[in-house]
This record gives sequence, structure tokens and C-alpha cells, in this order.
Amino acid sequence: MPAVTAGGPARPAPPARQRKSVTGTRKLVAAGFLLPALVLLGALVVYPIGYSLYRSFFDQSGAGFAGLDNYVEIFTDDTILTAVKNNAIWVVVAPTVSTALGLIFAVLTERVRWGTAFKLIVFMPMAISMLAAGIIFRLVYEQDPERGVANAVWVGVHDTFEESAGYPRARPLPVHPLEAAGGGAFVTKEPVSAGTPVQLPLVGVAPAKMPSDAEPAKAAEPGDGEIHGTAWLDFTRGGGGRPNVVDTQELGLKGLKIEAVKDGKVVADTRAAADGTFTLPASADGALLRLPADNFREPYNGVDWLGPSLVTPAIIGSYVWMWAGFAMVLIAAGLASVPRELLEAARVDGANEWQVFRRITVPLLAPVLAVVLVTLMINVLKIFDLVFIIAPGSSQDDANVLALQLYRSSFGTDADLGLGSAIAVLLLLLVLPVMFFNVRRMRRETRR
Repeated sequence: MPAVTAGGPARPAPPARQRKSVTGTRKLVAAGFLLPALVLLGALVVYPIGYSLYRSFFDQSGAGFAGLDNYVEIFTDDTILTAVKNNAIWVVVAPTVSTALGLIFAVLTERVRWGTAFKLIVFMPMAISMLAAGIIFRLVYEQDPERGVANAVWVGVHDTFEESAGYPRARPLPVHPLEAAGGGAFVTKEPVSAGTPVQLPLVGVAPAKMPSDAEPAKAAEPGDGEIHGTAWLDFTRGGGGRPNVVDTQELGLKGLKIEAVKDGKVVADTRAAADGTFTLPASADGALLRLPADNFREPYNGVDWLGPSLVTPAIIGSYVWMWAGFAMVLIAAGLASVPRELLEAARVDGANEWQVFRRITVPLLAPVLAVVLVTLMINVLKIFDLVFIIAPGSSQDDANVLALQLYRSSFGTDADLGLGSAIAVLLLLLVLPVMFFNVRRMRRETRR
């Protein structure tokens, strides 16, 4: 008989069979909702992993069992070993630099009014795809300073502190009063004398390569006791000019260095003005005038960013440009939850800002820093897009990484799916410890 309560008779408890039936129905409903996700997970993750592991033990054709030969080749082939080495560099450098920059940006932007705008600018590259970022940085690292931003800046700084290039490939014609002096220099065929204007004509310089402030050449006037002359480009656009004669449309060789040499010693030197005219003191009388080889060296074209030695650091730089904003946003979110009273207490106790940052801020942010670092490590282990787009064909082997080598080995006319599958398994094995660490850390955080 059911018990009676103040509100009336209590409802009888459901039989045990009915309770089991309800529980079973709920499990079936849950399984029904999970089934599509489990099917997709099995088809897109579990099956490819299992098949890749199976295929890695077969040869290129897939017909013959190769055992561990594909794995042996991974650690004996020079190209693949380069990829393994580069992956190690990526895992150590890229996440560390990105996290460090994100930490610095997050801490410093808390102290300025325009911190939000700065965060927006730094985070903006995350809205760009890897493909687009690769194309951007391929242009940034272009060797030609007129196209590549990095070399344009580098050459500008270089030319500020050192003399810029002169006139590469400039040379005299046989009818000119100059001849080769060895080592790339040129010298007058006859000694010069005071009172007689000296002519130093050259050809071989494209008018477009002339200095922008070069002026029309001006014939030198004879001077008393000094050597006067003109150094100019003896070339008239459209033809019609006369050799060894300063024509109205011809430009002076501004900045050309001229030396007066007697008995193998330089007794005087000068540089041509914008109109090509120059003056040497009386001590140059009877000397031979020499145009040093420095006038004709190739211009400084900056750094070969995408050459064999710098291509990997250059690509890592583009990755940091993209992902430092991601690190900054996560760290800034963690920084917002740091108790301010702890920071103020440390300052009251006499700690300076560096001590507060090192001994309080960083330890309190350690869980967030671990999340950012591990996430970026997993991300760089499978880096492919930036390396494939930025590295030119001539240095792609030097910038090679495992994901790129997986693509190169698995596709193309000479594809080796056995080797490609072995590289895929190696990548999985490299990612698993990082994922395991991340899962354990998340479980510890949940228990807290």
C-alpha cells in the first residue's frame, strides 16, 4: 500500500524493469546522436590511420611486402633527414618565439591607451590564410630590392652607411682616351696637363640606371694650374651623338671617383659632380688619371633571404608574423584573470617591474603559456603551406619539412606511397606525445 503524505498519497515507485527500459532508451538516443559523428570519425580519421600504417609496410607498387625498409629509408635518405632536422628546428624555435612575443605584447599593451588597437593590428594576420601569407612573404623576400620589401629596407640601411654602387658594366670604347688598367680599373692613355680639359667618356650604363639627380654633362673649361675635366655617359638616346664629344642630351657620371697616379702612387683624387665636371689640384699635373674598380662594382642587392642558409629562418619569421597575435590574445585573456593585489603587494614590498614580471606574472600565467606553446607545437609539426609557397625550387630541399616530404613522396609521377605512408606514421608518432601531454594537463586543470 503506498505511503500517505501531507499532500496526499505518494506515487508508487516504478518497477525495476521499467527503470532499466528508460535507461536503455536514453542510451539508444545518445548513441543515435553520436553515430553520425562516430561514422565520420572512423571514415576520416581511424581508417586512414590504420590504412597508412598497413601501407607503410609495402613497397612502392603496393604488391610486395617491404617490412621496415620504408622506415629505414626515412633515417638514411639525406633529403628526408633534412626534413626531420628542419622539423626539429621548427618545433623548438617557432612556438617559443611566438609565445615569447605574445607574452611581451600582452604585458606591454596593458600599459598603453592604444593597446586594443595594437592587439587588433597584431592579431589581423590570423585572418589571412597560409596560402595568402606565403604569397605575401614570397614577395617580401624577393631578391630584387625594387620588388622585395625586406631587401629594399636592408639595401637602404646599407647604402646609408656605405657608399652605394657606382656604374657596373661601364666601360670605354676603343676610340676613347681610356684603357684597361687591370683589376677592373681604367686609366688615361696619356698623362694630363694643367690648362688642358680632360675628357673621360664611358658607355655601357643604361640611362634608366643613371642616378636620378644626374644632370646634363657640361664640357670643362681650362683652368690655370689645376686639372679640369668631365666624366660623362657618351651615349645619346636615339643615336646621333659623337664619340668623345659632350652632347646636350648626355648625362654626367655623378659620383665617379677619379685618381691622379704618379709612379704608382695616388697623389690626388676627387669625384665628379652631377654634371660630370671635376677638378684636381696642380699636383696632378703630368699624372695619369685612373678610374678605380670600385666605380664599376655590382650594386649591393641585399641578403639572399631564400637561399639555402636562410630559407628556414625566413619562413619561420613569416609563421611568427601570423601566430604571434594568436599567442598574444590567449595570454592577454589569462593576464586579465591575474589578481592585481598580488602584483601591487609585490611592488609595495620593493620588487621592481622585472621582478614582478619574472616571479609573479609568468608563474601565474604558466598554464596559459603551456596551452599556447603546446598548441603551436602541434601546429608546426604539420606545417606545409608556408614552406611549399615561400621556398623556391632551388632551395626547397634545404627548407624541407616532413609534411612537405610526405606530399612530395606520395604524389607525382614517381610517387612512393609506401614511403609516404611511413612518413605519415612518423608524423603521427611525433604528434602523439604532445597531444598526450596536452590531454593530461587539461584533466589536471579540470580537477582543480
